[in-house]
Amino acid sequence: MICDSLLDEVTNFYLKSEDYNGISVASLVARHGEAKVRTCLSRLIDEGLVSVVFGDYHPNPHIRALPSEPTIEQRQKLDTQLFQQACVYPNTKHLTQLIDRTAFTDRPFELCLALGEPQLTYKSFDLSVLETYRNDPRYYYSYDDIRGLISAKNEFFETGRMRTADQVLLESFGFSFDQDKNIYVAAFLRYLSSLSPEHQLVWASKQVSAKTQLHPDYFRASIMGRWPDRLSLYQAVLLEMKTANEICAAIGREPIFRDDFAESRRPREFGYLLRPTLKEYNEFVHLLDKMLSENINLKFFSNDVPLASEEQRSDGKMVVRPKGTIQLLSDWLRAKFKTDDWSEIEKMLQTLREIRSARHKPAHSIGEDKFDQRYVREQLELMKRVYSAVKILRVVLALHPAASGITVCRELEEGLVWSV
Repeated sequence: MICDSLLDEVTNFYLKSEDYNGISVASLVARHGEAKVRTCLSRLIDEGLVSVVFGDYHPNPHIRALPSEPTIEQRQKLDTQLFQQACVYPNTKHLTQLIDRTAFTDRPFELCLALGEPQLTYKSFDLSVLETYRNDPRYYYSYDDIRGLISAKNEFFETGRMRTADQVLLESFGFSFDQDKNIYVAAFLRYLSSLSPEHQLVWASKQVSAKTQLHPDYFRASIMGRWPDRLSLYQAVLLEMKTANEICAAIGREPIFRDDFAESRRPREFGYLLRPTLKEYNEFVHLLDKMLSENINLKFFSNDVPLASEEQRSDGKMVVRPKGTIQLLSDWLRAKFKTDDWSEIEKMLQTLREIRSARHKPAHSIGEDKFDQRYVREQLELMKRVYSAVKILRVVLALHPAASGITVCRELEEGLVWSV
């Protein structure tokens, strides 16, 4: 009977706590005695009705962050010094007999916790679930291609200017991939369960059943508490641009890029396609051209190369036409950089030209939009080429003798960049 009573105590504490917390072993021992608690916990663990979290596998035993350890390991730890700092949780086997699911119809992710799922269980969602937040200026929406957060901006939080249900705070989200490298949003139950019922239902409608794996660096940061191991392609491109500008300053020139989009200036749309459509892909290409070719600073070239060219018209008259930034960059490199192999530089220039050309095609035509997952793959391949292009430019600039004092970060130097 004492074990049944202890199970009820563990369960009631879990379900009535604010954050689905475990009851401390110390409090159970204070009420029932150490010997009885050890005996009952050993039995309840064997029956699969409770789990004990000792705080060594995850530093906070007061939340069930991760799946339970094997039964035999839990029982062994009952006889160690970890016993006094542990917390006890009811298991799904027991909770499914008690929980009224109809009470959670508008809170599907809180239901998962009520049924005993670990708080750091992640769910995967279609990328389009982020569109509302990205496109609504009332939200602070930030991510680095590995992890991010969403929150209502301060001026809309508890001010009456925004529905309470929409005053969202999602402390952390990341990304996951299936075996075909399709990309999804990933979020932990701990954060999903704190969304308003309205937004929990929105996210639930976008949940996918595909078997996925967390982005390795999101796993490292969120589960293991370690720094990310690599840069994303998007981070690497921006860092290459920033480093190129630093090199320009060191060699006494104006920055090659008028804006390096560092810190908060990164465009919201510079990231994964949230919807795999032709329209969104074309908009991304347009943005790339604005960030690259259109962003090249004419002042960088100084008087080293002519900024315009003369052309003879059919009537024999000479016309002066300004050169495009890609042509200026090509002319400058030919004038200033000596090499026997121009293949990599030509590849860089060709990438910029193709982006410029692709930008102009949809600008002069009206066509039917298309939905196709191939646009996600095309964006990925394009970003790999863009990264290669800006890296080549940075490497060429860094060959200047006056640039020797510039330190290139380890990730760029060693090519520690994710290919997804």
